[in-house]
Amino acid sequence: MSNINIAIVGLGFGAEFIPIYQRLKGVTMYAICQRTQSKLDEVGDKYKINVRYTSYEELLADPAVHAVHINSPIPDHAAQTIAALKAGKHVACTVPMATSVEDCKTIVNLCKDTGLKYMMMETVCYAREFLFMKELYDKGELGKIQFIKASHQQDMEGWPGYWPGLPPMHYATHCVGPILGLARNEAEYVSCFGSGTINESMHACYGSSFAVETTHIKFKNSDVSAHVYRSLFDVARQYRESFEVYGQKKSVEWPLIEHDPLVIHTAKKPEPQIPERVNCPDFAHYLPEEIQAFTTGGVYGGEEGEDHLSFTQGAGHGGSHPHLVHQFVKMLQSGVDSYPNAIESANITCTGILSHESAQRGGEIIRLPEWTHRP
Repeated sequence: MSNINIAIVGLGFGAEFIPIYQRLKGVTMYAICQRTQSKLDEVGDKYKINVRYTSYEELLADPAVHAVHINSPIPDHAAQTIAALKAGKHVACTVPMATSVEDCKTIVNLCKDTGLKYMMMETVCYAREFLFMKELYDKGELGKIQFIKASHQQDMEGWPGYWPGLPPMHYATHCVGPILGLARNEAEYVSCFGSGTINESMHACYGSSFAVETTHIKFKNSDVSAHVYRSLFDVARQYRESFEVYGQKKSVEWPLIEHDPLVIHTAKKPEPQIPERVNCPDFAHYLPEEIQAFTTGGVYGGEEGEDHLSFTQGAGHGGSHPHLVHQFVKMLQSGVDSYPNAIESANITCTGILSHESAQRGGEIIRLPEWTHRP
């Protein structure tokens, strides 16, 4: 596919990707979709996009659309992805892939049957901290991986809609994605425990009372396991998406306080010299030149520049957005899957869903379905 027409669905978070697609060569930022006409026109006028839809169904009927990038609310991800694949469109979708194991399976089967491409746009798998650790791993500097852990803690009190009472591990891609992505591992089975109690007013929302869920993940065809924990309500903690890897030669630990440096531990040094604080480098050099500036914000154009909302509210998701766009477009251009593809996305997503199910069963071991494993 020489030139790809992209349609973006959902223009809150989704609007942040528009200028990246507009600058990347070999792709056309063709259409946008938003239910609210005023918001649709505001964004369309700002970025000079003339093809606009308030109806998702009408967008999917447009033969000029080659691929959709879905940024709608979580409950809509699976239905919109399934509809797009059935309409013959490639799909990029913000996390999670779906909210049920059954919907994940439907998406995997549709990709298999149609040959269409799917990529879950997990920001942490392309954040600079992950890319830094991945580079250390790929160069052999970490040595044999012995253990990985990750956490995602956030205070979501007052968030609207479907958020109140959401079980912590039910949407866990931000901490599951990187631990599986580092060495391209797959989760084989999980065991998870709930801890603590959220406010009683939220218990009925999802039939869950856990304030924290913590899970152990056994990797397939590996002697390594990982530990993940997550909390969303009634836990005193600064926002943190952490990822730590412990290797035979070197280990990398996430800071306890946001914006502090990473810590690298090097084996066999004198004890006081083992730890070293390291400021994580940026990885814009992985990208085509025309979108490299998007890893650090303030690059939408104009003399004064303009920051992503994610930079003003969430540290720019580690500079991941242009990497995600580049990987998705490269996948469509080359026909070679980028990470995570449909099966890998299902393995990541189902790890969280089944971890919550395990917690409800008192920590019972639950195996990931075979169709979540690569052939």
